[in-house]
Amino acid sequence: MSAPLRLVVFDVDGTLVDSQADILAAMAHAFERADHPLPARDTVLGIVGLSLDVAMTRLAPELDAARHGRMVDWYKEAYIALRAEAGAAQSSPLYPGALEAIEALHGVPEILLGVATGKSRRGLDKLLEAHDLRRYFVTQQVSDHHPSKPHPAMLQAALSETGVSAADAVMIGDTSFDMEMARAAGMAGIGVSWGYHPRTSLRDAVRVIDDFTELPACLNLLWETAE
Repeated sequence: MSAPLRLVVFDVDGTLVDSQADILAAMAHAFERADHPLPARDTVLGIVGLSLDVAMTRLAPELDAARHGRMVDWYKEAYIALRAEAGAAQSSPLYPGALEAIEALHGVPEILLGVATGKSRRGLDKLLEAHDLRRYFVTQQVSDHHPSKPHPAMLQAALSETGVSAADAVMIGDTSFDMEMARAAGMAGIGVSWGYHPRTSLRDAVRVIDDFTELPACLNLLWETAE
């Protein structure tokens, strides 16, 4: 009997790449342009993964929708400039072991890979191109086409595109939004401890790993338990 088709979906910022320096700098630019106090570093990193419009509303709830929209534009303006100056590969470097984990999973015939990210299509394209990752991911879900995490739309689309059942899929991410999204989609969620949310916030994860080398055994255990 052949093994069932599996789907592994990765978050991007805080999971595959560390883009916090540019995120913090771009957010500082947006708040400076808005003449509004910048929230604390941990507060800013706590919204990573959300779509920018939702993130701005959470970070500056006292401002109106028009100003939030301008702040999104200012953020994008600064982020694009920072990425252009350093190059996306240097601006958002891969975490140690990320590429090796992707390559190893890609080499397993019954495993398909995807991404679900709060990035825009343009932002994800730049990142995948910079790290030469596009060929690995058969499904790519971005903020342009879906409600913000933790709404399950991204994962539902990934399941639909690949034909994989939720029981045979897993979401890997660093934030509570990723884990809540997985739960809402009926999928298991594996948290990673090296990202932008504290380990304690990943309560919806079936497991939390501290290094990419732990991922294969974690997936094997998860799927063996499900069978």
